[in-house]
Amino acid sequence: MEIPKIFESEYRFCEILWENEPVTSSELVRLCSERLEWKKSTTYTVIRRLSERGVIKSEDTVVTSLISREDAQSAESAEVVERTFSGSLPSFIAAFARKKNLSKQEIDEIQRIIDNYKE
Repeated sequence: MEIPKIFESEYRFCEILWENEPVTSSELVRLCSERLEWKKSTTYTVIRRLSERGVIKSEDTVVTSLISREDAQSAESAEVVERTFSGSLPSFIAAFARKKNLSKQEIDEIQRIIDNYKE
């Protein structure tokens, strides 16, 4: 299944949803007002758009996600690697590591991930 594109402001909305779901649309309006400083109409517009694209479901005023945070992150990461590094994950990791000092814990975790794929 192809994951629909989730734009930055929509992703911030989805983070609120993932933390609170299932949640009523009125509660989402309140949370988005507090955290994102959105108006009620903005929240309902985002709910409608994401529902139309199959990212979330709004049924009887209860909103739930149809796409997990992990799936959304994977799709976005894959798009960045494809667009920016011609699909080369090693090039992406090398570029990332040049700008960020990786801790021993992060290096060990990356190594565990690689080792799990080797098996």
